[in-house]
Amino acid sequence: MAQRQDAVLIVDDDEAVLTMLYKVMKSSDIRADTARNGRDALERLERGSYDLMLLDVNMPGIDGFEVIQTVRSRGLQLPIIIVSGRKEDYDTLYGLGIGADDYLTKPFNPVTLGAKVKALIRRSRGGLPGASSVISAGPFRYDTTTLRFYKNGREISLSSKENAMMKLFLDNVNRIFTKDMIYDLVWGSSIVDENAIMVYINRLRQKIEEDPGKPVYIQTVRGLGYRFVI
Repeated sequence: MAQRQDAVLIVDDDEAVLTMLYKVMKSSDIRADTARNGRDALERLERGSYDLMLLDVNMPGIDGFEVIQTVRSRGLQLPIIIVSGRKEDYDTLYGLGIGADDYLTKPFNPVTLGAKVKALIRRSRGGLPGASSVISAGPFRYDTTTLRFYKNGREISLSSKENAMMKLFLDNVNRIFTKDMIYDLVWGSSIVDENAIMVYINRLRQKIEEDPGKPVYIQTVRGLGYRFVI
């Protein structure tokens, strides 16, 4: 029997944010539906079943906080991550206090968000707050809950961008990524800074390759981009 694909409802009145979040979920093999306001979100939750909701706070009409209160009053326990441009501590505490499971402020790292969504869905299903999920490929191991990375059992310290790039590669062994794709998925932007990508690829090679000058794992595909090989 085929495994059911995780489903996420994305709620935001900003079309650009909706599109970006939709692409992040799709790249993480998560089915996503979108809603442009609180009323639409609540109607979709009545008609369908979702594993998690990504929710903006500032929306006309029914705002994000009202959506959370309504969802919880209906007895729905799906995890809710607030994705907002508001950085005030009060908003964070209030959102968590009325039933949100996490609060992310924009801008955020798209790949890290994808990992967080999957981890939160898994925890909600297993009922174990501390449950972890590990991606293994060759000598590498990545804990999606703690965002810690290991090679042959030894932890390798990664920066935020290195972490996101490594997670992207481990999720997609042997897949070729163009520089545009990497920049879009890791930086959340379609404006490509090729020098930045090269810098981070070189940093990762310094950390995971036996001979960074002759990379075995992160290979350059001439004229196309990069591919992670085990």
